[in-house]
Amino acid sequence: MRVFQIEGDWGLNHLIIGSRPNPRPGPGQVLLRMRASSINYRDPIVPERGYGSQSGELPLIPVSDGVGDVVEIGADVTRVKVGDRACPAYFQTWISGEPNANRLTQSLGGPLDGTMAEFMCLSEEGVVKVPDYLSNLEASTLPCAALTAWSALVECGRMKPGEQLLIQGSGGVALFALQFARMLGVQVTVISSSEAKIDRLTAMGADFTINYRETPEWGKAARAITDGRGFDHILEVGGEKTLPQSLRCIRPGGTLSMIGILSGAMISTSLGLIITRQVRLQGITVGHRDGFEAMLRAMERNRIRPVIDKVFAFEALKESFTYIKSGAQFGKICIDHDQ
Repeated sequence: MRVFQIEGDWGLNHLIIGSRPNPRPGPGQVLLRMRASSINYRDPIVPERGYGSQSGELPLIPVSDGVGDVVEIGADVTRVKVGDRACPAYFQTWISGEPNANRLTQSLGGPLDGTMAEFMCLSEEGVVKVPDYLSNLEASTLPCAALTAWSALVECGRMKPGEQLLIQGSGGVALFALQFARMLGVQVTVISSSEAKIDRLTAMGADFTINYRETPEWGKAARAITDGRGFDHILEVGGEKTLPQSLRCIRPGGTLSMIGILSGAMISTSLGLIITRQVRLQGITVGHRDGFEAMLRAMERNRIRPVIDKVFAFEALKESFTYIKSGAQFGKICIDHDQ
């Protein structure tokens, strides 16, 4: 089968198209014919061994998210049947419950082989059937970006109608969070650096927007939107440069869901703002399979469709990495395996 893999040594120069023997499913396993993948910020980092030993061993097939057709099943498989479409779960062994060391290390696209392959053979416990109303490209965006937003707002955040949420940016997680928040009846403020993107965010249902290039100290302006009360929940994707501003506009007892460090991993801010106002700083690392399935039920009932920015051919994986690094996207970047 055709694969995109890192072989010989780490580095994007060693990310090449190659071949491997076709896998066959054993008892309890499912064989997927992969149809589409989607790109997350972690995917270009893995080939550079940016996660150290957690990146895995070579050769390694990158990219964590995708969808495929079930073309063969092993003995005793009951969760899916031949002809179904399914997404591989990002964490293959985190089925439900609290995270632990094992559950958080068995992730696709490093250290486990990812979705940039013609076929994937996985445990039936590590795949999730997707609704018929979604296209292959749309379904491919769900395992990381959608589930991260769902985990932040629903599984961990327990957000309620009428509460106030601040979202940073217009990437895949941010747009899923906006859609889920609207479904939940939550008031949403989004910050962005682009007026064109702000127009699109407003069209998607954002109640308030702030251009953080025009208002670098956006924490004060954001707090004013809440009449000085502060936000119940902030989806924090920036890290180093955004967390200090987020702490200025979170309410006492509010939750900061930390899902990214796009502006840097080190921070210099007053920790007293967390302690004296009893702010909850919650790390979010995707989520478990049961949460994935609950999210899909909600999406199907509300007919929520992922926002896709750009689609690349299988051979153009490196170009998709360059594009996501540019930050120009509005929504998800996809790979069409059949293009």
